[in-house]
Amino acid sequence: MSDGIIDIARAEALFVTDLQRSDAPSPAEITHAVRRALQRHGTRTCAALVAAEFGDHPETAVARMRWALQAIRTTYPPTTVPRPRDSRETTEVA
Repeated sequence: MSDGIIDIARAEALFVTDLQRSDAPSPAEITHAVRRALQRHGTRTCAALVAAEFGDHPETAVARMRWALQAIRTTYPPTTVPRPRDSRETTEVA
């Protein structure tokens, strides 16, 4: 999975928690809330709950998802995985 997909799953999990932007949760609080939401609901149910909220209250859901994505990207910085070396990438010495 790419960081983007994982970020979205984490943001959906954060979205369904009781944490609020106005609470200014710490990274530790966000991590704990995301873990708890994923354990309780799983990724599919978190996504379904987010979709329901967008259907019922799109005017507030958009702002909450923006906050959730920003909080996730701040809490979980992107990982860098070294690119596998291609065996065709050899330097010929003449």
